[in-house]
Amino acid sequence: MNNKRKWIFRGCTLLAILLIAVLMFIVGRGHTVYIDNKTLEYNGESYGALQKSEVWVGGERLSKLGKRDRTMTTVIGNSFEMKLINTVNKGDEPTETTVKISLPYGWDGILVNIPGYLANLPQEAWMTEFIIEPTAEEATDEEETTEDDIPMGDF
Repeated sequence: MNNKRKWIFRGCTLLAILLIAVLMFIVGRGHTVYIDNKTLEYNGESYGALQKSEVWVGGERLSKLGKRDRTMTTVIGNSFEMKLINTVNKGDEPTETTVKISLPYGWDGILVNIPGYLANLPQEAWMTEFIIEPTAEEATDEEETTEDDIPMGDF
């Protein structure tokens, strides 16, 4: 009887640890969200950059983006909310838009294009995974280390 009770407690403890791990994966996942105001080409059509866009996250102004500008923020969790105050053309009245986005679990860097989002394009048009590729100079700087390059010291 005592042995059976011990295994039940161990099983319950293991289940609780697994549930906490799954919860932390979903809730505690960190993402870097890049927000850009660049012209977007999609299905042969061009969606031009806005004259000016103010990005507000968490009640604070993150950045004021001109044409071809980009900003970034770090988000914990699987959803992201920001407020945009956009001026489409010089002299126009600014319009305010609230953006709520569900973030993909497997992406660390996420690029959100403001003109694509405002044009009501499908999500795959205005949201892409942001992958930093090394420049040609960085790639040539990395050399293979051979056994001869490793100092052995005196024994």
